[in-house]
Amino acid sequence: MAPIPSGTREALTAGRARQTMRDWVRKYNATIKKRKWWREDSRLDALFVEGALHEGVLERNHEDFGWEPGHKPINPTGTPVVYLPRPEQQPSFGDWFIAQATYKDTKGHSRPHVLAFLRTPGESFRLAVAAPIHWGQRMPRPQLDADGYVTDMDNDMARAVAKEYLNFWNNEKKEGASGYRLAKNSFSRKAFPEVYKGLYVRFAGHGSVFGFRTADGGSFFLFAMINDSKSVNQVLSEALLVPKGSKTIQELGANWFS
Repeated sequence: MAPIPSGTREALTAGRARQTMRDWVRKYNATIKKRKWWREDSRLDALFVEGALHEGVLERNHEDFGWEPGHKPINPTGTPVVYLPRPEQQPSFGDWFIAQATYKDTKGHSRPHVLAFLRTPGESFRLAVAAPIHWGQRMPRPQLDADGYVTDMDNDMARAVAKEYLNFWNNEKKEGASGYRLAKNSFSRKAFPEVYKGLYVRFAGHGSVFGFRTADGGSFFLFAMINDSKSVNQVLSEALLVPKGSKTIQELGANWFS
């Protein structure tokens, strides 16, 4: 992610980011009330981008198999927490921010979720990836600069961590080929044996990696893994922590949508 030149984009404040999320939630809730909303590309394009965009494709699979829709209304409680990078640290392809909000998951349990919103040039902010936080876990405190912005992440580590998940799920290389390893109690370790028995399609890659350095010197990352666009069968979102000085990836949250 090459940083953008300073002063070329309007700074996104925490208040604007929270309002952006609220506006998106209202639009999302209104859209999923519409009959077969997942069949209209314009509706999907207005809400989603990158990995999240494919969730509409997966809803078409639900319809084809006679399953209930997997998306539920989002009704956050409390004030969302937002994590903003400095304007000059935004990538060249768009602006992003991360939000933490508490709302009910697909099973009706209230729990914290972490979401990344991305605005590409000429477009409004759309959801790129979202994951519920695992029970007993919490978002790490970010390392903030003097102006309250999160400190930019280690891009080399971000690429390596995302690559390790691709290696693990596609079972192509020995674990640790990227230099990092999944924690023994990770969601992926538990989910893989069960998922692999079903109609499993290899992941082709992942969307943008969003993240920041944590207050104790570690790193937080959020991204979605997806199939090739012609064979979309599942999306996996991951919220991860790599502690300072560690090569072990800890999963703070994850979600499998198929």
